[in-house]
Amino acid sequence: MSFVAVNPVRAHRDIRIDDVLGGTTHYGVLMQILRTPDERFTQLTDWPYEPTYTEVSQDNHTMRVAHYDVGARNAATTVLCMHGEPSWSYLYRKMIPVFTAAGHRVIAPDLVGFGRSDKPADVADYTYERHVDWMSQWLVANDLESLTLVCQDWGGLIGLRLLTAMPERFARLVVANTFLPVGDRPPSDGFTRWRKFSQEVPLFPVGKIVEGGCARKPLPPDVIAAYDAPFPDESYKAGARVFPTLVPISLDDPSSATNRAAWAVLETFDKPVLTAFSDSDPVTVGGDRGFQQRVPGTNDQPHTTIVNAGHFLQEDAGEDLARVVNDFIARNP
Repeated sequence: MSFVAVNPVRAHRDIRIDDVLGGTTHYGVLMQILRTPDERFTQLTDWPYEPTYTEVSQDNHTMRVAHYDVGARNAATTVLCMHGEPSWSYLYRKMIPVFTAAGHRVIAPDLVGFGRSDKPADVADYTYERHVDWMSQWLVANDLESLTLVCQDWGGLIGLRLLTAMPERFARLVVANTFLPVGDRPPSDGFTRWRKFSQEVPLFPVGKIVEGGCARKPLPPDVIAAYDAPFPDESYKAGARVFPTLVPISLDDPSSATNRAAWAVLETFDKPVLTAFSDSDPVTVGGDRGFQQRVPGTNDQPHTTIVNAGHFLQEDAGEDLARVVNDFIARNP
């Protein structure tokens, strides 16, 4: 296959695909890639950062992954901030200045389908394993090392897979309102409702969803608008919509085995690990104890609970969480 990217609209064309696996010939359509117009990101509140782009590929389709690189390149510590759904790196805007004031470099990528990264238009183009592969390519291409991973929501489901595949690139781990499911237990009622909502709601209100996942409401209109910025219309939201369906909820899920293998690595991971969950997140409540019981790097660390914060604790209490991370790094040089 080949790929044609246009900015800002989509491109597609019918092609003949020779599938060497099985020797069959198929006819199909190129992956339809959307690229959010740059003007959607101008004059966002508290977001002066310009993206760096890295090309990644999947089945001969090439896409751009955006990330934001802030602080001194020669800093001793690089904090890798990974967002979840349906947010983008804007979620870390309150934390980045606190990290850089402490002398750290910050790298914040936008997952494929989010922020300023490219967005396949078909929900079928997204799988858990593709997300891991895309971000693995991105990490290696940028040769990032000595990382302190700060991950929340899908930033953990993907980020923890990066860490367990390439533990030599990571120095520390901060787990915040996330988990690494293998499908060995039924989903919570809250997650089941969220999954159903994501697939059935006619208009997927990204900014309002972020607001709904916060404890400190309402969010200012300009902040809601910033979360909506990557998505000019519903066609750009395939990645945001599909994520809930990609969470493994049974042992026969395609990602169950790979996540179990990742847990086997985590159960031997003895570099410093901190849990910093919030007190008001019905989705991940209690998940911190699972990490503390299974990951040896959590031993003797000052695990904390971020108070008066919901699922999106970076939005509710970003400065508080950033100071906790800074203290953790200082404690574990």
